[in-house]
Amino acid sequence: MKNNSERLSDILSWLDSISYIKTEKIPEVDLYMDQVTSFMEEHLKKTKRNPEDKALTKTMINNYAKNRLLPAPLRKKYSKEHILLLLFIYYYKSLLSISDIEQLFRPVTEQHFNTADSLTLSDIYEEVFSREALQMEHLKDDIRAKFEDSRQTFTDIEGEDQEYLQLFSFISELSFDVYLKKHMIEMLIDQLREEMPLDPKAKKAKK
Repeated sequence: MKNNSERLSDILSWLDSISYIKTEKIPEVDLYMDQVTSFMEEHLKKTKRNPEDKALTKTMINNYAKNRLLPAPLRKKYSKEHILLLLFIYYYKSLLSISDIEQLFRPVTEQHFNTADSLTLSDIYEEVFSREALQMEHLKDDIRAKFEDSRQTFTDIEGEDQEYLQLFSFISELSFDVYLKKHMIEMLIDQLREEMPLDPKAKKAKK
């Protein structure tokens, strides 16, 4: 059985092994749905909890289109911009509801998806993820700090029980952080929903 220091090392090694998909890795040619799911499986496999889990399925893609998260494909083919949106959705879907993602994405999709605007969806994607390296270092520092803090708990207990309770404390600190950040994200999206309702009729009804 691994000790807590080994578990921390596993986490940090895993973080070092993952990186966002660079835009140059995304095909410039349009892809059929099977090609899209294969691309996502190949490039997101390190982020899956279990090897048998699917990063993206046809049902998911159809559901995103049905819920207006994803513009319709052209002649059953998905462009590079579709792939970029699907990557954003992949990262958000474990935290947010479909309606929250729709609320957040709508201005980006309406103004920067397949438009002549000087700021493209690729530009937005790269700008957001260009912070990855710096944010990853901040994250690792925070994880180390939480781990060290957890080692200060249950110091009056010895043996395997102490090891487990300190692990429990570490997981609880990580969970509390995620819990609060999730609520902060939802708070911001709720503010957007008030300011920019998806249904124009809702805005008129409030006046």
